[in-house]
Amino acid sequence: MTRSFSITKICTENCLIGAINAENGEANNVKNQITGEWGGVPQTAAHYRDQGIKWVVIGDHNYGEGSSREHAALEPRFLGGLAIIVRSFARIHETNLKKQGMLALTFADPADYDKVQPSDKVSILGLDNFSPGKNLTLLAKHTDGSTDEISLAHSFNEGQIEWFKAGSALNLVSHTANLRATKFADSCL
Repeated sequence: MTRSFSITKICTENCLIGAINAENGEANNVKNQITGEWGGVPQTAAHYRDQGIKWVVIGDHNYGEGSSREHAALEPRFLGGLAIIVRSFARIHETNLKKQGMLALTFADPADYDKVQPSDKVSILGLDNFSPGKNLTLLAKHTDGSTDEISLAHSFNEGQIEWFKAGSALNLVSHTANLRATKFADSCL
């Protein structure tokens, strides 16, 4: 068991540590919006996860370039992330995020990236009717009390939406296999 914990700890302590924070221009130093303390991205994300708070990444162009391995998509999921919202994705990374049950979303208007501030509280609207070709909406609540509604595009197909609803592609496969096994066992009685 200790070995598994160590591997998990190593894997999750690398999440987004090289990303530059728009608020302070530093890598791996973000403000915890709950405590007000500054800390590493993985530690802050883990704090949100442990408090039951979903979080999102707001990124620029070609997000995930050089991160085609599934692990780069697994870390945000494991740390409680809900969505990666960017101007554009590196193709393979976008697919890996979807397989991990993460929302891979792009700004319908790339200029809207500039409307989102690091201290904003955000909601993703439209998930109850999530379907191929239908944009979602980011509601950004700014600290001054104002809001922006921002259109978010996606390239999910029906199968990938099912991955998201199940929590990941692997979860969906497991659930489907369990249903088949139960149905088979019931037919043998």
